[in-house]
Amino acid sequence: MRERRRAIGVLASLAMALAWAAAAWLGQAPATNAALQPDLVEIVTLDPTVGLDIRYATANNFTGRILYKEARAFLQRPAAEALVRAHRALKEKGLGIVIWDAYRPWRVTKQLWDDTPVEKREFVANPKEGSRHNRGCAVDATLRDLRTGRELDMPSAYDEMGEAAYPDYAGSTSEARAHRDLLRTAMENEGFKVRFNEWWHFDFKGWEDYPVLDIEFSDIGKPDGKKRGG
Repeated sequence: MRERRRAIGVLASLAMALAWAAAAWLGQAPATNAALQPDLVEIVTLDPTVGLDIRYATANNFTGRILYKEARAFLQRPAAEALVRAHRALKEKGLGIVIWDAYRPWRVTKQLWDDTPVEKREFVANPKEGSRHNRGCAVDATLRDLRTGRELDMPSAYDEMGEAAYPDYAGSTSEARAHRDLLRTAMENEGFKVRFNEWWHFDFKGWEDYPVLDIEFSDIGKPDGKKRGG
């Protein structure tokens, strides 16, 4: 009986992997077994002082192309509320959070994967599985000085695909490392966890309970929004 259950489990895993691969090949978001319904919230509606520097709405990103039609940032409600709490805690130090990216439609994840050299793909999500950004539970962020509005120095640039991007990188300046570590502490105090190879990328707890989504920003919240995934 144990061997039979194990065989069924292996077959189920294989079927899901094949489904993911087929969906990615067809240009569709993979279906997922999600426990929670999405509730994407635009972050600045909770606190308009959170900064936005949405790089994929500009050509100032590693692809050199504009991938978003609008410079907006959404997260699932619990993650959005947690980010705002982290932002307000940092205000006591005269600092604030700036968002580079948050919820990301699946189609953009596919574009990023296709644009990334094979040897650098540890820095991008595999569209066969979908990313935590696609689930609305990941945010790419940095810090700024609230008095000047200037983003603080960090050990690497955004989306820099190399050693300096790692959150435990010991190079750069002590000031840049202190800024990076301050951001990490503020985010992890509110239930986020830094990605192992990107100091700017934070995943919110429970991300696996949400579906992979492929919704345009302008369709979020509409009952007839063009939702894909599951």
